[in-house]
Amino acid sequence: MKALFDEVSSRVSVITTKTYSTSFSLGINCLAKKYHEPIYNIYGFVRFADEIVDSFHGYDKEALLAEFKEDTYKAIERKISLNPILNSFQKVVHQYNIEKALIDQFLKSMEADLNTFSHSNQSYEQYIYGSAEVVGLMCLRVFSENDATKYETLKPFAMKLGAAFQKVNFLRDIQSDFAVLARSYFPGINPDAIAETEKKKIELEIDADFEEALTGIKKLPASARFGVYVAYVYYKSLFNKIKRIPAGKLLSQRIRVPNHEKLLLLMSCYVKNKCKII
Repeated sequence: MKALFDEVSSRVSVITTKTYSTSFSLGINCLAKKYHEPIYNIYGFVRFADEIVDSFHGYDKEALLAEFKEDTYKAIERKISLNPILNSFQKVVHQYNIEKALIDQFLKSMEADLNTFSHSNQSYEQYIYGSAEVVGLMCLRVFSENDATKYETLKPFAMKLGAAFQKVNFLRDIQSDFAVLARSYFPGINPDAIAETEKKKIELEIDADFEEALTGIKKLPASARFGVYVAYVYYKSLFNKIKRIPAGKLLSQRIRVPNHEKLLLLMSCYVKNKCKII
């Protein structure tokens, strides 16, 4: 039965998410149950594409990504794929009318990682849009449940949240991105010698993204608000840790939020949600 295969496919997406990201897994679990499967399915798709360009060293990444891209569009067209990740992704694409343009932009950014090693202001903005903002919009398609007005109202805020998350990732991984992958995402900045003034400028940009994103989170339906807020708080906590680290130390250590701190943050978010503070 196709339903059984779909169930197995979704389980693969859940396993993928929980294996790669405890933060997003906890955030997803704080959403209304009806959103769990589609958001896991989106994350699984995004993660697999990202792994191709970031981790599969020694393999033909360009060929693998091209094949993954082709299989993605085949899965959407046929409404089935023997790749469980793509089978679960096509399901959410059809159920929530996720536009092909969003998928196109995401895959375009993944392709950029194969041959773009530094960015101009324009290519940086394009990369942020394709790699992060459109992922926020895919999730918003789920949360708005095919309500076009709600989607358009919340769209700018979802993009800002995606951008904030991605920029925090860039700061956290600035050393490994440069040393291992030879990438430099922030325009005009040498990752090997980032200055305090440059770090501060990036931080102000991220602070503005987070501030605007929080405005949108407060406007989300209650069924989605708590889970998205938890993810927001986790990333804001990580960002605050990064802000306290001198620029030079970003090159020698990877900042993280330990699981016990995540649990405390989760409890704090729960109380705020119950008290309707968010």
